[in-house]
Amino acid sequence: MPLDNHPAPGDPAPGLPATGLEARLRGEIRGEILFDRFSRGRYSTDASIYQIEPLGVVVPRDREDAAAAIAIAREEGVPVLPRGAGTSQCGQTVARALVLDCSRHMDRIVSVDVEARRARVEPGVVLDRLNRALRPHKLFFPVDPSTASRATLGGMTANNSCGSRSLRYGNMVHNVRGIDALLADGTAAWFGEVAGNFPADADADGAMPERYRDLVRRMGALHRREADEIEARFPKVLRRVGGYNIDSISDSGHNMARLLVGSEGTLAFFNEIELELQPIPAHRVLGVCHFPTFYSAMAATRRIVELGPSAVELVDRTMIELSRDIPMFRATVDRFVQGEPAAVLVTEFAGDDPAENLRRLRALGELMGDLGFPGGVVEAIDPAFQAAIMEVRAQGLNIMMSMKGDGKPISFLEDCAVRLEDLADYTDRLTQIFEKHGTYGTWYAHASVGCLHVRPVLNVKQELEVRKMRAIAEEAFAMVREYKGSHSGEHGDGLVRSEFHEAMFGSRIVGAFEEVKDAFDPQGLFNPGKIVRPPKMDDRSLFRYRPDYRPLPLATALDWSEWGGFAGAVEMCNNNGACRARDAAVMCPSFRATGDEQHLTRGRANTLRLALSGQLGADALVSDGMRGTMDLCISCKGCKRECPTGVDMARMKIEFLHHYRQRHRLGARDRLVAYLPRYAPYAARLAPLLNLRNRVRFLAQLGERLLGLSAARKLPEWSSRPFRAAAASPHPGPPPQAGEGRAGASGKVGAAEAREVVLLVDTFSRWFEPENARAAERVLARAGYRVVGLDPPRGRPLCCGRTFLAVGLVEEARIEARRMLDALAVHVAAGTPIVGLEPSCLLTLRDEFPALLPGPATTALAEQAQLFEEFVATERMAGRFQLSLAPMPGRTALLHGHCHQKAFATVAAAVEALRLVPDLTVETFDSTCCGMAGGFGYEAEHYETSLAIGELGVLPQLRAAPADTILAACGTSCRHQIADALGRDARHLVRILDEASAANGSAPTLIADDPKPGMRGAGR
Repeated sequence: MPLDNHPAPGDPAPGLPATGLEARLRGEIRGEILFDRFSRGRYSTDASIYQIEPLGVVVPRDREDAAAAIAIAREEGVPVLPRGAGTSQCGQTVARALVLDCSRHMDRIVSVDVEARRARVEPGVVLDRLNRALRPHKLFFPVDPSTASRATLGGMTANNSCGSRSLRYGNMVHNVRGIDALLADGTAAWFGEVAGNFPADADADGAMPERYRDLVRRMGALHRREADEIEARFPKVLRRVGGYNIDSISDSGHNMARLLVGSEGTLAFFNEIELELQPIPAHRVLGVCHFPTFYSAMAATRRIVELGPSAVELVDRTMIELSRDIPMFRATVDRFVQGEPAAVLVTEFAGDDPAENLRRLRALGELMGDLGFPGGVVEAIDPAFQAAIMEVRAQGLNIMMSMKGDGKPISFLEDCAVRLEDLADYTDRLTQIFEKHGTYGTWYAHASVGCLHVRPVLNVKQELEVRKMRAIAEEAFAMVREYKGSHSGEHGDGLVRSEFHEAMFGSRIVGAFEEVKDAFDPQGLFNPGKIVRPPKMDDRSLFRYRPDYRPLPLATALDWSEWGGFAGAVEMCNNNGACRARDAAVMCPSFRATGDEQHLTRGRANTLRLALSGQLGADALVSDGMRGTMDLCISCKGCKRECPTGVDMARMKIEFLHHYRQRHRLGARDRLVAYLPRYAPYAARLAPLLNLRNRVRFLAQLGERLLGLSAARKLPEWSSRPFRAAAASPHPGPPPQAGEGRAGASGKVGAAEAREVVLLVDTFSRWFEPENARAAERVLARAGYRVVGLDPPRGRPLCCGRTFLAVGLVEEARIEARRMLDALAVHVAAGTPIVGLEPSCLLTLRDEFPALLPGPATTALAEQAQLFEEFVATERMAGRFQLSLAPMPGRTALLHGHCHQKAFATVAAAVEALRLVPDLTVETFDSTCCGMAGGFGYEAEHYETSLAIGELGVLPQLRAAPADTILAACGTSCRHQIADALGRDARHLVRILDEASAANGSAPTLIADDPKPGMRGAGR
């Protein structure tokens, strides 16, 4: 089914010529022009419930590009929609219009005046980036929405964003000093302070357009005419962002920029924005107040605010429970939440006097005691602990949206704001409304200003649930008006709340809003249907899930039952854009390198959803357009850990590739990668010959022409002495009890005492870096373990199937998984630890095996499979891993964590394993992927992107390390990227431990079923 009821101009059918609009844009714009169906689909949604396909997308290079695009659109009679990160909750950034995506190129910090505490920025600058630039000056921009890692200042200005600390600093409207804006008719003007009804004679550029003078006069006249109605109808609460800010106009002088703030792109295009900055408070403390009932938390808020906090943020029971189900938040939540409270209020005190902050924190504890909750405050003095708590709160929306299934917390009344004295009664009555309609709400956010993010759980795929949404909205908004509150308190109006302005403000004020729109934009060019003349909020033809929305039948290769199917897993993406963060630990490296929505976890998920529901045409799932969408997904699994709603794009890529391979033949390069474990035993016999490729440039160039393997890369070197393990023990005994098999101080134990451990040697450690596997054997034996090998007596070695999964050959990977399960069954039954070295291979047993072969066997294997560093950590905790190591005084090891180590939170264990070496300083760092990502970095077409990803963090960190620093990396691809890009060697941590233990004269190795004398070294 089409994305809209009418065909998009320029795309009545695939393959037809470009329209006049597209042709003109391509001829006059230097930025990207996107009119293909896949791109339009990716820009058809934001973080709301709506979906409207744009006519096309322009990614302007600069203000000249933007002005040219607007002029062309005006002449062609096409609406224009400025867009930042596309994270709007109310449908502000979707429209049947030409989208101008300002987030990619229009992102300069134009100037910073430290003395005047001002900054000028282009609209695409992300808030967190601005604050990082301001930090050395001890300044920050204080409006802090939870989306600060991706929210653009242009979007925040258009939305009149607020944030957690609006109690102290106010909203965007209070912090924007001026806007350099472009009107729909092409007039550029500086919107700033005016004296009375007359602007100054000149703006910052020395000119004052008559068009701007006219707007100032007309707005002054409008305010004088409607002053009494404005006073009577505008809510008297801080969090009032509905409609246009006509209440800010004054005969005694006002700032015209305030009319543009909160205008949702309907009045003008922002070229630059001048912001007022604030000093960073030198000290902060947090007090987490626990309450046994939700009502008691709301009733206490007013008393807490009297203590002068900078923020009071609500986290309810639902959010606490959902947070505990998300790996990246679990430990933090367990630390700051005591018992089973119904709600907690995270209260922040900030200022330059730490003693005063602590005094107020103590007063908070005393207040809680007076309220009947003694001991109900968890204090957070440590800045790192504070940051972790506030990050959980900041991810509130995504945490709430991590609910699986079709019922989701839906945004349509979540930003209502009431006075603090009414907050407890308001929330109690709203809960009763939810119960009346057979649902419940999730609650979080800004208790300090009476603006809670409340979302009823509804399934808007069903007509009955949509009717419930309408009924709840009407009843809730009526109650808000009764309390003289605001129905739009932070996230704006958009499609979801504009309809209700007449009930809130009255017909005269709504008429005044229309007059503002018509004065600024008489042709209705900018973002139609928002704030004035809106459609119905429950018009299902505008929904992401329209009445005819149906995922197409699909026989999946992997198990998606946890989400109710593959489509359900894809639909977990709520478009809030956490993957757009540019300073994330991992996610999303390809977006960070390109800035392209296509190469973003959100962009891929949206495209998959559209394809799975038939909205991109027949066979879209197996099309080249989908292949291009998934092309730069490097399967780092960053989203598996970092996406708060659990979108696992690495697994989704495997599913996609499986279906793509049903329609498209496997190329020679992919075949070479996929079948590596099967031909490796034969290729290794030709190691010297094959390795010539790295030494003879002609051979490298030939390989690039024939196979697409970059001639700029060295391929992994085949070992002439690949690893061969001894035969596995056929009947391992029961696992020893705690303390059994413990080595003495020297590490020497008898073979009879040694605890068995299975060493799972992967394809890469076997054929290319066998020294890692041999080092692991030695270290484990010296530490008191009997190493069990898994090589079968005949046939090829075991393999996890990772290389097959990388190209979508799921059935071949399943064959390998079954072989592995069969070989390990007896060891799993015996409780024998199964230890691997290569993160991408070993963690396949934990991650992909249960999806390939769901059942108790893979679950049991996943529970016992450990990376080497995890094994060391658990064994030391049990008092068993005893290894005598020579000190390395004055040496430093710098560890780069493999992406899959980060995804499964094993980097800390790797650090601790290296810290076993006495006097060795061990350091690590937060960064995204190294860029090699298995075979990705070897592919000629991806070589530059691979290096660009590496330069985001990993390569600069390692490049800056002193020459005598030991570089450590557990991933084989990571080590190759470091060698190629930096010319430095990085080693697996097991090699470092092997060197330190050998230097200390530890015991000889103990290998299970040791071969006969004279045979041990054969092939090793």
